[in-house]
Amino acid sequence: MPHIIIEHSEDLPVLPQVLVEKIHKCTFESGLFDLETIKTRAVAYQQYQLGVGKEGFIHVQAHIMAGRTVEQKQTLSEHLLACLKTYCRESDSLSVNIYDMDHEIYRKN
Repeated sequence: MPHIIIEHSEDLPVLPQVLVEKIHKCTFESGLFDLETIKTRAVAYQQYQLGVGKEGFIHVQAHIMAGRTVEQKQTLSEHLLACLKTYCRESDSLSVNIYDMDHEIYRKN
């Protein structure tokens, strides 16, 4: 845990695998998770529509187990967004959202 899902337009200024590696590392560097528990993946979109002046987009979803403080989630969100800004164009639409996963419902094997 956590599951990091990067949704993005196909025309990124950075290779998707590089983005996955950078976001994965950034998630670890937040100090909230052990490296061996982080799972990061990316999904590219061919069809999308953005606001005026936007060339592409990246949206990072961080699915984490419930129990973290609001401050911890804010720190993670800000840390991930700062990472995106480093590798993207100013014309890209960048966003991050943190989702709590319920201990009573989540299952894995």
